[in-house]
Amino acid sequence: MLLSIGLLFSSSAAAAFLESLFVPKARALSHWDASNEANRNVIDHTVWQALLDRYLDAQHPSAVWRFRYDDFSDEDRTRLTGYLRYLQNLDPREYSRSVQMAYWINLYNAQTVALILEHPEVDSIRNIKGGLFSVGPWGLKLIEVADKDLSLDDVEHRILRPIFRDPRIHFAVNCASVGCPNLSAKAYTARNLEQLLDAGARAYISHPRGAHFEDEVLVLSSIFDWFAEDFGSTREERLTYLAAFAGPDLALRLKHHRGPIRYDYNWALNRP
Repeated sequence: MLLSIGLLFSSSAAAAFLESLFVPKARALSHWDASNEANRNVIDHTVWQALLDRYLDAQHPSAVWRFRYDDFSDEDRTRLTGYLRYLQNLDPREYSRSVQMAYWINLYNAQTVALILEHPEVDSIRNIKGGLFSVGPWGLKLIEVADKDLSLDDVEHRILRPIFRDPRIHFAVNCASVGCPNLSAKAYTARNLEQLLDAGARAYISHPRGAHFEDEVLVLSSIFDWFAEDFGSTREERLTYLAAFAGPDLALRLKHHRGPIRYDYNWALNRP
């Protein structure tokens, strides 16, 4: 992806450019663009919540929450597998939009955890290859919903981004990496969706891995480069979007920043 918000070329710029070429565009799978707003039923995410309560360290002093993959019991692996099977046996199109959005976010995050559990030797999710020229596992067809095979890329870039059109999605889906927004300590539901989306955006943008200044250089997460168009059509619009979720001092600097921007991302696994 070539869109950016003021890339400052540096020794890492070439690597960042090559990485950006693999970022999928948001192109909707129209098959999933349907809902039943009259359906007041919800989807049960209590199993996922119990696993988050047990294995997510949301008190890490770095404020980068960690997942205790190495402590995962055989019994809880079975529970996770059952939860994923339960989700995949549903047709989310039969539910309201808010129930759907929570469904897809939880499915993405739970499947990512399951994927790491299957590859305990990796130090980064990018070491799990999905093909000869892949930069990670996101293109693997790991999920089957309503007789359709889906990858994590499909869920994020063919369903969540283009159908729901909410930039806060980027702070909700978790790629099992230190540089990623935190895995939410709460399972997403229709009831808490707005609250968790806002909280995720505020927490990430206000943390140094989301946005910070080094002298006059603004250092942003590469998320704001890879998916720049989701946050606005101009540099000013994108910085204004970030400022809306930042603390007062950072927000002021973001709104008035006219200097260089550098992008960074830490792909180390989010284990303790």
